Amino acid sequence: MMNQPIGVFDSGVGGLTVVKELFQQLPNESIVYLGDTARVPYGTKSKSTVIKFTLENILFLLKQNVKLIIIACNTSSSLALEEVRKYFRIPIIGVICPTAKEAVYASKNKRIGVIGTPATIKSRAYEIEIKRFDPDIKVISKATPLFVPLVEEGLINKPIAEEIVKMYLKDFKNENIDTLVLGCTHYPLLKPIIRKVMGSSINIVDSARQVVYEVKEILKAEGLSNSSKIRAFPKHKFFVTDAVENFLKVAKHFLKNSLRDIRKIDYGF
Repeated sequence: MMNQPIGVFDSGVGGLTVVKELFQQLPNESIVYLGDTARVPYGTKSKSTVIKFTLENILFLLKQNVKLIIIACNTSSSLALEEVRKYFRIPIIGVICPTAKEAVYASKNKRIGVIGTPATIKSRAYEIEIKRFDPDIKVISKATPLFVPLVEEGLINKPIAEEIVKMYLKDFKNENIDTLVLGCTHYPLLKPIIRKVMGSSINIVDSARQVVYEVKEILKAEGLSNSSKIRAFPKHKFFVTDAVENFLKVAKHFLKNSLRDIRKIDYGF
């Protein structure tokens, strides 16, 4: 199983932030990525719908013979992770716990802000997880539903992006937070604007680095790491459920290079 790929899925392009970190931390590992671009965003969907989509994505990745699955979607991680883990023996890793742990470590004044999709914020997943690590921390959460469309539509370098970020984050200015959790894997592409709006003194925590660190530890513990030094270059595959050209365009901002092996799929389980 060491030679089998790692599976990653997200509702769109946001999970490529995790893929980028996988390239850096686990360069020997092959990756199969699925972006459910036909049904993005997940953050406005009901819990039952998100669970259904998550199961379908996992089943697709299992057909690709993956050895571990990363749910690189905060909405799926908060609403579906515990449910879908009941049905599969393969390791399935979400983004909430590792990110919450890093936020708790980063905060000095015990006041943490969290931004995410409406479904993620409504679930209180980050608040619950953060308080599990430290019950004395004050968590201030806010849904930012327009951030995902900004990224998916490639508008992050347009003036409208900064205006929308300012609109959503202005309330945090009076909350005295010292740490802000980007509770969606799409949001790191907006990090320069978020940093500009919030100021340089704020710790900004996103999920990619911590999630991949956890994956590395799990692969090592399970004896699944591909550490061969004589192995050929890893093989990566990228799948989307719609809008290949738009995915390619936005993906360049994430990975800083062109993707070649991208295929459009239709679900038919």
